[in-house]
Amino acid sequence: MMEEQLDLRGEVCPYTYVKTKLALEQLDDGDVLRVLVDHEAAVANVPRSAQVDGHSVRSVRSVQPGLWEIVVQKGTSR
Repeated sequence: MMEEQLDLRGEVCPYTYVKTKLALEQLDDGDVLRVLVDHEAAVANVPRSAQVDGHSVRSVRSVQPGLWEIVVQKGTSR
């Protein structure tokens, strides 16, 4: 299992999930992607969209004021 990090500070929705989705496409099933966001709407939208696409959201946490980490495990390819 591989783990990657995607820093999306400065990006806003919907680009936060578009870029997350593209990064997940490069990973193998079961790999983990840690996404850093500073756009508050992305804290809800990225995990929701990832789950709709069949991925597992392992955690969403505040790293510091105004910065969150979303950990997504890639689901089975469709």
